[in-house]
Amino acid sequence: MEHMWNEKLADYRGTFFEGEWPTITQAFLITHSKFPDKPCFTTFSPDRISYTFDEIYQRLLKISSYLREHGLKKGDKVVINGKNSIEWALSYLAINFAGGVVVPLDNQLHTQRIVQLCQFSDASFIFADKNVLLSIEKEAPKLLSSMQGIFTLQGKDERFPSIMNLEPSAIMTPEEGNENDIAAILFTSGTTGMEKGAILTQKNIVSDAFQACEPEFLPVDETDVLYALLPLHHSYCCTAVLIETVLIGCECVFGHGIVISKMINDLKQGQITFFMGIPLLFNKLLSGMMKEIRKKGPLVNAYIHTLMWINGFFKKYFRKNPLRPYFNKILLSKIGFAHNRILICGAGPLSPKVFRQYQQLGLDFIQGYGLTETSPIIALNPTQHFKVKSVGKILPLVDAKIIDKDERNIGELVVKGPITTSGYYKDPKNTETLFTEDGYLRTGDLGYLDKENYLYLMGRAKNIIVTEGGKNVFPEEIEDMFQLQPEIEQVLIRGYQAKKDYPAECIEAVIYPSPEYFKGKENTIDSAIASVISSVNKELSGYKKIGKVTIIDKPMVTTSTRKIKRNLVN
Repeated sequence: MEHMWNEKLADYRGTFFEGEWPTITQAFLITHSKFPDKPCFTTFSPDRISYTFDEIYQRLLKISSYLREHGLKKGDKVVINGKNSIEWALSYLAINFAGGVVVPLDNQLHTQRIVQLCQFSDASFIFADKNVLLSIEKEAPKLLSSMQGIFTLQGKDERFPSIMNLEPSAIMTPEEGNENDIAAILFTSGTTGMEKGAILTQKNIVSDAFQACEPEFLPVDETDVLYALLPLHHSYCCTAVLIETVLIGCECVFGHGIVISKMINDLKQGQITFFMGIPLLFNKLLSGMMKEIRKKGPLVNAYIHTLMWINGFFKKYFRKNPLRPYFNKILLSKIGFAHNRILICGAGPLSPKVFRQYQQLGLDFIQGYGLTETSPIIALNPTQHFKVKSVGKILPLVDAKIIDKDERNIGELVVKGPITTSGYYKDPKNTETLFTEDGYLRTGDLGYLDKENYLYLMGRAKNIIVTEGGKNVFPEEIEDMFQLQPEIEQVLIRGYQAKKDYPAECIEAVIYPSPEYFKGKENTIDSAIASVISSVNKELSGYKKIGKVTIIDKPMVTTSTRKIKRNLVN
């Protein structure tokens, strides 16, 4: 079968690039040649600031030329640490233009960890927000003095040049590169341990982005407006928003973190058509909409849910969306989704109930799945042939299989293809354990594939709880059942030993109650949580039932995509 990306690239192969895949820079140059006057990067802070593809191109030439004038050589490592912004995206692309390797760091990391990763990655240049640079200057001044170049993204300091003010003595054409060059070193968010630096090539990232925007999966074109809300240092947002903007010629609007009021303002002003989020965010938005419906009384609540069921039926079986205009008017316009064509959820499991209700509201809501080590997308649920309980269909060029299956045919997913990392930076031990003997990348995730190559996940291999009867329990499967419970802000399911000298585990729920829900009624927390646990237990098989509940008074530590860091929960 001929893939869309082959048709798109055929006219440019041999002129803009050689080989199978263009680099990120070459992909930008192709898009710039097609849409020079089209909006590229936009932000509302609060007034609209927007740059066309040609304006971004001219700035990239200046920044990359300045870097090369000041000693950046092909393959040099450059750290980026800042909140999402046009400046962040400019630094990422300019480093590519100059032939450097991007090392994006989590903006939530402690200063000492930033310093350690800068040193570990052998970075010689750094782009960062002013507050980050000042923290490094205070705690590790020697690091900055060792850098060849220090530049600010957001915030001004006369000692550090701003990325927006770099003026080279001469403009250079972009550094020659090819698909096998290293594009980035991405440090994993580390839910169970320390970060590891996945080495991603130009081919890894670009091939992943091109496969994802196949019409079968994400029918995105240059008329779409994407939204960079989630952290850009994370491969999920970087590939699915920033790189897709570069490949396709969309407009990219930069968000200001998960602050609901600001987000809704951006969605409305930017007329966002493609919105990418995480389970926590989609759960909060859906809970808010359903709460407003319930306020109108049981009859209206039943009426709206009946209409949702009808619309969902037509959408799934006839690919019609008859009630979308009605839902736009009464619900979706209030949260900025009136112009939305596609919602995509990733970076964690989403309850099928949530998935189904968004679809019933007339939105093309799909799930995706991937890892930092796979650039990151491995699977996406096709918009026209989605399966509610699946995290998606395996991408066309990805060879996926399940190994070490149990009696239910559930085993570990392993993958091979152009999207997979070659290994971890300066870490041969973890690199060796990442791959099977026949070269497949171990995902560490357990699940199964159906006959159409759709993936169904059960949980992480390292999180499995083994009960007294020898049964395997997947914590994530139980955690999903709490996603729409307004009483609970966070839940973590884990095993505990009821008998000291007996290795079998029982099920414990660690719960952080919702401060918003219990405001003014803190004395009801225990009874309310007990009621929720009882309700969940009724739906669980005997060996999966929760036998112990621990209520905590502080939120659990999470990654930048709000996944709980299990190793830090006492």
